[in-house]
Amino acid sequence: MADRTKHLDFLATVKANTYVYSPKDDPYARDRWRDAYPAATLAALGQLAATARRNHVDFVYAISPGPTVCFADPVDASALERKFDALRGIGVTSFYVALDDIEYTKWNCDKDKSVFGPSGAKAAGVAQARLLNGVQTYLTRKDPAARPLIMVPTEYYDAKESPYKAALREYLDPRIVVQWTGTDVVPPAISIPDAKAATKAFGRKTLLWDNYPVNDYAQTTGRLLLAPYARREAGLSSELTGILSNPMNQEAPSRVAVTGVAAFAWNDKGYDADRTWRAAARDIAGGDALATAALLTFFDTQHIAPTFGTQPWQEQAPRLKATLDRVRTAIADGDAAARSGAIADLNQCADEIANAPDIIRSGTVDPGFATQSRPWLDAMQQWGRALKLTAAGLDAASQGSSAALRYFRDAERLAAVAAAVQSIPGATRFDGPIKIADGVLDRFIADAPMMISVDQPQSAGPILKNRGG
Repeated sequence: MADRTKHLDFLATVKANTYVYSPKDDPYARDRWRDAYPAATLAALGQLAATARRNHVDFVYAISPGPTVCFADPVDASALERKFDALRGIGVTSFYVALDDIEYTKWNCDKDKSVFGPSGAKAAGVAQARLLNGVQTYLTRKDPAARPLIMVPTEYYDAKESPYKAALREYLDPRIVVQWTGTDVVPPAISIPDAKAATKAFGRKTLLWDNYPVNDYAQTTGRLLLAPYARREAGLSSELTGILSNPMNQEAPSRVAVTGVAAFAWNDKGYDADRTWRAAARDIAGGDALATAALLTFFDTQHIAPTFGTQPWQEQAPRLKATLDRVRTAIADGDAAARSGAIADLNQCADEIANAPDIIRSGTVDPGFATQSRPWLDAMQQWGRALKLTAAGLDAASQGSSAALRYFRDAERLAAVAAAVQSIPGATRFDGPIKIADGVLDRFIADAPMMISVDQPQSAGPILKNRGG
């Protein structure tokens, strides 16, 4: 609750106007959705709703009855109404029913089969529409000025025509807002034609539920997602009712992407992803230039944006990769002066990586960011030191010194220590080893001993080898 309060205060600074309370580990919103909240929990939710009002943010309460609900049973409809009445009593006026991540190939009760027929996609759409239409009517009766109900469909992740979507299009109250995640659960891009296809499929403009920067799926294990908000087409605002960002469990690191989402939502045609990304770093750094630079160095090591497949929609560590590629080229093709300059640049880059964690922890940066990023900063520092030793090894090898071998061995040892740093238990859905510029930094350190051979007399000078990569 403390992190949610901080995030609501942050949302006000970027003019975000909606916050959906939808934690999957709240049993009273999912597994035990029919049960009343304990008084203390209800009071805490009331304080959260009050914080939202103070920040001019609409607090939306989400409930996920799908795994057990009986759509045709008026008792379950009454249970939803009771839950919403209790929340209305603490100042919540906006509501949301999530029907994602459930099976529609089977009913939860015999009554649904008798009312809607055999289970299946179309029958599920009809049944869901009936339940939600009743909730919408109830909400309007309670408060004619209330915002419309929001729903997450079971088919939330594409815009392909289907019997389920056709049923929602035909039977769902047109006032009800439908959420949609794009062309996939985690889409690589979202275009205006994509959004138009969703409008056609659902029979209304959708509310984009963008699964970025959320890091609760297997491909994000060991990662913070700190790349800019990008690859959403300018002009989407004309085809959507709004955008919601699904953030990480880590509140302060989530601000990097959420700042971009808010900026894009307010002015998609004038949005500059890189400029907004740098502004987010500056804000987290409290305006300090040195801390801003350190954060941007850190962000670059967490730049990859995975999908549910094997190909990410944003690449890993583009700034670092460009530096390391220049070093490779200079060593393989350059003269002695070029090699020396490239190794000096590498040494400076290693210093920036190794020193950034201490700068981020120094007190200028929001303390929540440093706390929630702790294992990533720990690992980053070790990787920076390993790269520093790698630069020393390349410099020694360039001079024909056998000391290079010792530097490379020590770099390998530190890299192994860095790669073994573990995430904070329970802080992410999948615990595991921390990843820092993986595929870029680790590969360079592993390749470095083969870039320059020192297996010759020192007087003969170094033999340069182009190993590619």
